[in-house]
Parts: sequence; structure tokens; C-alpha cells
Amino acid sequence: MPLSKRKKSVTKNIVYAMSLIVLLSVATTSFAIYTLTSSLNDAEAVNVSGSMRMQSYRLAHDIQIQSSDFEFHIQQFEQSIFSESMQSLDDWRVPDHIANDYQLLIKRWQELKTVLEGEQPQRYLPLVASFVKQIDDFVLKLQIFSEQKITKLTVVGGLGLGGIVLASIYVVLYVRREIVYPLKELVIASERIQNRSFDVELSHESKTEMGVLTRTFSNMAKDLGKLYRGLEQAVDEKTQELQKANTSLHVLYRSSQELADARINIDNFQAILRHIVSIDSIGKVQLDIDDDDSSVSLCEGEADQAEVIHRELYLDGEHLGSLHFYCIQEAPEHTLLDNFAQILARAIFYNQAQRQAEQLLLAEERATIARELHDSLAQSLSYLKIQVSLLKKQMTKLEMSSGAANTVAELDTGLSDAYTQLRELLTTFRLTIKEGNFGVALKEMLSQLDDQTSAMIVLENGLSSVELDAHQQVHLLQLIREATINAMKHADAWRIQVSCSEEQGDIVVSVADNGIGFSDGEAKINHYGMSIMRERAERLNGQLTVNSQHDSGTEVRLVFSLGTS
Repeated sequence: MPLSKRKKSVTKNIVYAMSLIVLLSVATTSFAIYTLTSSLNDAEAVNVSGSMRMQSYRLAHDIQIQSSDFEFHIQQFEQSIFSESMQSLDDWRVPDHIANDYQLLIKRWQELKTVLEGEQPQRYLPLVASFVKQIDDFVLKLQIFSEQKITKLTVVGGLGLGGIVLASIYVVLYVRREIVYPLKELVIASERIQNRSFDVELSHESKTEMGVLTRTFSNMAKDLGKLYRGLEQAVDEKTQELQKANTSLHVLYRSSQELADARINIDNFQAILRHIVSIDSIGKVQLDIDDDDSSVSLCEGEADQAEVIHRELYLDGEHLGSLHFYCIQEAPEHTLLDNFAQILARAIFYNQAQRQAEQLLLAEERATIARELHDSLAQSLSYLKIQVSLLKKQMTKLEMSSGAANTVAELDTGLSDAYTQLRELLTTFRLTIKEGNFGVALKEMLSQLDDQTSAMIVLENGLSSVELDAHQQVHLLQLIREATINAMKHADAWRIQVSCSEEQGDIVVSVADNGIGFSDGEAKINHYGMSIMRERAERLNGQLTVNSQHDSGTEVRLVFSLGTS
């Protein structure tokens, strides 16, 4: 209740002052209207009364000169004295003495009119002076009455205007003191708040509603300062979170782009790992890819002391590998880590699927070639062998010369060697890589060769199918097979070592035996069928070398770069 009263005080005072101004204005205006209304006929009445003096003398002149307009002039005087402006003097607003004088003036005119219309109008002449004097007195009273009204109007107007001016000055000063100055302080305080300065002190201590407003505004500014600082801190935290989220989304997008390549290889995996390490909280990431009998481990970044978070990579229920995050700060959200794990799982799956598709295409192509060779050249060689055998029997019966017999024998040997080479070629063409896995295919191939020799074949494979494309895998398998068969046929060894590894970005393949070796140069090398292996090395853009010494074994070594093959 007290607060309500305080709030009404400024409004009350202003309302009172404005009401006084309005009241004074209405009173002054009403009095002025009333005075002006009542004075509308004053000037006309004075004018008509003045003309009555002239008309009185004119009637006397008409009598002396016996004017023909005498009767007309009497009518004009009659009209003047009974005019509307003169009759309006008979009103409650007109003083009694003026109204009485007007009635006396009418009565005197009635008397003079009787004289003028009588048989002796000359009797009017000595009476004119007194009648004119009576009219002059009446005119003077009318003039004084009109001046008094103007004087009253001036006084009342001056008093009303003075009251209005005083009330207006009071309102202006009161409004400036109680409203304008506090509002200016509020405006300045608002500008400071707009400039994020919430330490606002307002000096207006009035008990009016403006005082309540300023105190409330000061308290509000303090509360706003607390809220703003709290919101600023919250916004900073949220901004940092959004920046992290934006960085994470950008990294996820760039990582996902790696899956759009026509063929996903080891470079794509390394690129994804680099994207992951670009996140501030992750110092190092390691990817282990399961590749049946072998495993590929890729790593990016460094982290001495870090929290390790593991994610197993699964797709369609198949375990594809594992992912290890080394977090040097607060670990990212688990959803982000799960997304990276899913991206890499899909990349591994696509890599395997692409390799399988490539191997299927190569296998189909090579099977077609092998079938064509078998149906054409192999059949022809078989037919020739049969014919040579029949020819040998016929020559035995005919007892041909030894020269012809030797020629037939050499022809038989040549056909047998050609047929054997063709069979080996068909076997090579039918060589496939099951499930697109180089390690498994290499194992199976050497296992088949191991059953055909007494020598022990030892395999050390450090390569993964992830690192090799389909053509590289097929050429490597064929070259290793040919080198191993050559060692089995010609080296007379009891141990054959097959090694595959990666050294400083290069692929190194070695087939070494502990056999008899050779030292007679190129002839022996060609006997080993090195020309075919050199051709395969050229297709891989690699370098093939043969190191051998007598009784010290032989090593066939292939080196090529993944980026140039």
C-alpha cells in the first residue's frame, strides 16, 4: 500500500498542475468568449447612436429648407432607434442605467415625432439641442460600458495567462527534476549496459515511482551483470564444444571421403589415421588389421602418457581388426570414436571386397586363357606326341638309319618338353588367390609344391593383402612359384627359403636355396627360366637379381616399390 501511494505521487502532482492549467484556460477562454459575444453589438450600437445625432440635425435642416425627403428621414430615424443592435440593449447583460436611458430616449423620440408630424414642425427646432445632448450622454455611457468590458477581459485574460504560465513553469521544472533527469540517468545507464558495463550507480533517491524505478533498474543491472557473466561463460563453453564438434564433423567428413576412392589401399588407411590424430585430444592412434594368417599394424602420432581407448572393428558380425586411441587430454565423446571405428571397419571391408572382386576378374580371365590353350595347343601337342610315337615304331620295323632315328628322338624329346612347359603354364594360369588373401594363397601354393619335392620349403611372409593390389599379388605368386620350381628342379637343395617383407617402403621378395649353385654365367641362368621371371619383374617396375656361387646355393631377389608398380 505505501509503495502504491509513492508510485502515484508524480502522476498526481502532474495531473493537478495540468488540471489547473486546463481549468484556467477554460475559464479565461469562456470569459473571453462571453465578453466578445456580449460586445458584438456594442460597436454597432455606438455607431447607430452616433448616426442618430446626425439624423436629428438633418431633420431640423429639412424643416428649414422644407425638403421633400423629410418624411423619409423620419422613417430612417425610426429605423435607427429601433434597430436590432439598439434593441439588444434591452438585455440582462446590459446595465440597468443604460437600458433605462435607452427607454427614455425612445420616449423622447415619440414626443418629438409627434411634433414633427404635427401642423407646426418648426417647434422641433428649439428642442433639437436637448435631444442631441440626451443622445450624446447615451453614446458616452455605451462607450464606457464597452471599455469596461474590454478592461475586464484584459484583466481576467492576464490573470488566467499568468496562472497558466506559472502552472506550466511548475510542471516543466517538476518534470525535469522528477522525470527528465532520472530518465537521462537511466539512458546513460542503459548505454553502459549496452556496452557490457553493468556496474551502474543511479543517484536519484526520490520516493516517487521514478525513484523506485531507478532503484529497481540498479538492482536489475546487478542481476544482469551476474547473468551476463554466467551466460558469457556458458557461451564460451558452448562455443568450445561447438568448435570441437565442428572439428570432429570435419574430420569425420574428410575420413568418409577416403571411402569414395575407386580402390581403397594402405594410403587411405593412413590418411584416415592422420585425420583422427588432427583432433587435439588424440595424440596417437593405432590400427591393427586382421588378414587371416597375418596382421597389419598402422600407426600415426606420438603419445608418451595417454589414456588408451580400444575399439574392436566389426562389420556384419565379422571381426576385421582393432583400433586404439591414445588420448592426451579429456577423451572425445564415445560416439565420435565409434564413428571412426565404423569408418575404418567399412574401409577394411571394402578393401577386402575390392581385392576379392579383382582376384575373381583375374581368375576368370586366366581360366579362360588356360581353357583356350588346353583346347587348342595342348590338344595339338598331344596329337603330335602320339604321331611321333607311331613314327618311332614304324622306324624300328623299317630299320631306318641312325641319323633319322636321332632326329625322331630329338623331335620326341622336344615335343615332351613343350608339352611339359605347356602343362606348367596351364597350372600357372589356373593359379588363384582365394578370398583375395595373398598370405593364404602363398601358403597353399607352396604347400602344393612341398608335396612334389623332398626339399623343405620354409615361408617367412611379412606382407599383407592390404598393401598389394590384385596384379601385384598374382605376379608375385607366379614369380615365387617359378623360382621355387627352378630350385626344386635344378638346385639339388634340401632347403628352400621363401621370404617376403617390406623395407623402407619397398617390397622385397627372396627365394633362396642351399643347393649346388652355378658359376657358368648366363647359360645357366637361362636354363633356370629367368627370362620369364625378368619379364614379370619388369611388369612390377622392379629389379630382379640372381646371386649364386658354386656349391653355395642360389638366391633370386626381387625389389620393387609400391608406388611405381
